[in-house]
Amino acid sequence: MYLCKMFQIKDTLVSEEIFDEDFTCNLSACKGECCVAGEAGAPVEEDEKEILQKIYPKIKPFLRPEGQQAIEEQGTFVVSDFEGLETPLVNGKECAYVTFDDKGVALCGIEKAYRAGKTHFKKPVSCELYPIRVQKLSKFKAINYHRWDICSPACSLGQVLQTPVYKFTKNALIRKFGEDWYTELQKVADLYEKEKKTNE
Repeated sequence: MYLCKMFQIKDTLVSEEIFDEDFTCNLSACKGECCVAGEAGAPVEEDEKEILQKIYPKIKPFLRPEGQQAIEEQGTFVVSDFEGLETPLVNGKECAYVTFDDKGVALCGIEKAYRAGKTHFKKPVSCELYPIRVQKLSKFKAINYHRWDICSPACSLGQVLQTPVYKFTKNALIRKFGEDWYTELQKVADLYEKEKKTNE
């Protein structure tokens, strides 16, 4: 088993993997499979519940009929088996908020509404953070890199572009934890990189 270092920034514990691993979404290759595969919807934060309920009439026109039906039957979010919140699914498969373009690429209907100026809410922050997953511990939030084989094209493109996970997810991390937190993260990343070069 691989054990990674964790760095503390305020009330978070950050895995070294977000500095070491490269990642850049490659939709033309993966076709947005992360919104389709898996057995659960995207995690929804407590403060996003009311937002999803409020904006649903604005994003509804951007969704597929199947997605609309799933949401109207299950709700704009559901409670998971582990008492967490997540987006509903269509027939236990893709996220109810997913749409598909003419090339079969899965896209977020919430984000389409956002880009059309219909809402100020882009998408659940967990979606924007991916491949980072945030786990709540007793006193800390653990920030880890989530490995998924369907994202191998993103790993390959990230290596070509030399974009580590923490840089790819910069805007999402700032949205979640704030500018000051990200400034501290960058300092940790710089020191970590310097230490690695010293030990080579």
